[in-house]
Amino acid sequence: MDIYSIFIGLIYLLNMILAIVVIFLERKDAASTWAWLLVLFFIPLLGFAIYLLFGQNFSKKKKMFQWEDRKKIGIDEMLKMQISALHNRSLPAENEQVQNHYDLIHMQLVNNDAVLTQDNAIQMYTDGKDKFDALFKDIEGATDHIHLQYYILRRDALSKRLITLLNKKAREGVKVRILYDDLGSRSLTKRFFKSLREAGGEVEAFFPSKFHFINLRLNYRNHRKLVIIDGKIGYVGGFNVGDEYLGLNKKFGYWRDTHLRIEGSAVYAIQTRFILDWNQASHRHDIHYLPEYYPPITTKGRIPMQIVASGPDNELEQIKLGYIKMIMSAKETILIQTPYFIPDASVVDALRIAVLSGVNVKIMIPNKPDHMFVYWATYSYIGELLKLGAKVLIYDNGFIHAKTIVIDDEIASVGTANIDVRSFRLNFEVNAFIYDRKIAEEVAASFYNDVRVSRNLTLDDYNNRSFYIKFKESISRLLSPIL
Repeated sequence: MDIYSIFIGLIYLLNMILAIVVIFLERKDAASTWAWLLVLFFIPLLGFAIYLLFGQNFSKKKKMFQWEDRKKIGIDEMLKMQISALHNRSLPAENEQVQNHYDLIHMQLVNNDAVLTQDNAIQMYTDGKDKFDALFKDIEGATDHIHLQYYILRRDALSKRLITLLNKKAREGVKVRILYDDLGSRSLTKRFFKSLREAGGEVEAFFPSKFHFINLRLNYRNHRKLVIIDGKIGYVGGFNVGDEYLGLNKKFGYWRDTHLRIEGSAVYAIQTRFILDWNQASHRHDIHYLPEYYPPITTKGRIPMQIVASGPDNELEQIKLGYIKMIMSAKETILIQTPYFIPDASVVDALRIAVLSGVNVKIMIPNKPDHMFVYWATYSYIGELLKLGAKVLIYDNGFIHAKTIVIDDEIASVGTANIDVRSFRLNFEVNAFIYDRKIAEEVAASFYNDVRVSRNLTLDDYNNRSFYIKFKESISRLLSPIL
């Protein structure tokens, strides 16, 4: 037997062992298991390496996010009070949308510790320049602390402007903390933050790599985008920090996203989420409770909302369940904007039921990919709903990155979670669920404004696509559980 035959035999033996691990030990769901077996079968050597990078299960043996000081905020007592009030149908409701969706609110309470707050004011941004102008103005006015968390921080003009401003605030005595995802912000170096650290700022990376520019943990990334200023102002939504989010990247053109600026008690939940993420990443500068992080609320807002987080550290896919519950509650319309549409069977079934029940379902997706396989898998799933009667719009005015759902112009969700398996199971995400007709109508109005620069994907268009596109869809759909 020659060396080549021995080598091939060893490869297939490793594949067999790995297949046993995938099937019997890691207990993945059936769709992911079959997708990984296909990868191992068709590309045995490279497939093994791909599995090591993408396929390993997240360990849930130890609770990742812990902060004992949260007891000092009174969250546990408020949760018990609200759950009890919901059971008795006596929860005070600021508006009829809260009353109409007690069941969704209850699910988010017991499933995610997502306290309902009803004293919030919201400003929505769909344009990058407007969002960053507002953010920079709020940062300029900070007097106590600035907590900033993004999946992507580019090493470009916008990020440099941000760091320059944060340097200034740190020298003024404002406590500045930045948390970024090591893979999403892989172009960054320690040198980029040198001046901020020298000014007294602190910087941490989520799941950092031991090797510069090479991160072997390609899954389980922190996809959240949060900013908290003085415990009074919070930001959450889809914009990262980079020049493309100002529409300055020729590949994508105009960047259409959705982001929220929030004042009110919901900022407490955003602050707590940041602190939990920060303390997980930090081994030297953990945040402990200070009253300054939770100052008295003076806002006279009246918008009810819940801040809901999800991630692979929990077997319950909290944001996905929130999406499904919203879809199943729809009576008239469902408006969805998402850059990636790779739903699992439960979400597909919920949308099927909605369409077949006569609900007007409209889904808007980009006209260009930023991830090729993801784009063609999106096209495949979109086609399935198109055949049932859903309306599909292709955004032609650049790239749409918004992650929004509006139900009956009554309630809305805005945040970081796409409608795909990665957001549901693999990434750490955060969304705002908003129970207010005025805000829901505002999100819906932005959807219909985008319709003017979009085109309908008709069933005839879809059926007449080329064989090559059908082939790409088929391959991408097979891999969709692991994309």
